[in-house]
Amino acid sequence: MTKLLIIVGSVRPGRIGLPIAQWVREAAESHGGFDIDFADLKEIALPFMDEAQHPAKRAYEHAHTIAWSARVDAADAFIFVSPEYNHSYSPALKNAIDYLFNEWQHKPVGYVSYGGASSGTRGVAALGVVAAAVGLVKAGAAVEISSPATYLNDGVFSPNDKHRSLVSRMLSELVATSAALRVLR
Repeated sequence: MTKLLIIVGSVRPGRIGLPIAQWVREAAESHGGFDIDFADLKEIALPFMDEAQHPAKRAYEHAHTIAWSARVDAADAFIFVSPEYNHSYSPALKNAIDYLFNEWQHKPVGYVSYGGASSGTRGVAALGVVAAAVGLVKAGAAVEISSPATYLNDGVFSPNDKHRSLVSRMLSELVATSAALRVLR
């Protein structure tokens, strides 16, 4: 089974990213090809990068970094559930990525983005440069959700058929890509 780490990229109060990420987790569970770890950056509460050494050295001093490193290192693939903020990505997600380096290498990442009319695509485009710099490999399929509040019913995200189809395709790509990249890890 592929070890999938789903990362909730928003830490804002009242965030819609949490119910979207919970839907992604349910879709991954239904897919059946994953051992799932669910990382809510709000709960993890990483401080602003506070390690003295460059992450590539893996000379971590703080327990929160050591714990985060272990979770990311154990994963075979990732899904970033990411909002778009001012045509870019969530600072909490960027901080979580920046804490580490080697742990991300040669692993696939899928994106579930959300925002206004742009569906979070500008944030994912900006995040793509960061992801590539740490060695992540982008899955071809992505879920882009415009006006996400319209899909929220009593705090639960209710996707449309397009969202369901895209997440299913992305999950299958993550399994295949993770297997192909395993030899590099």
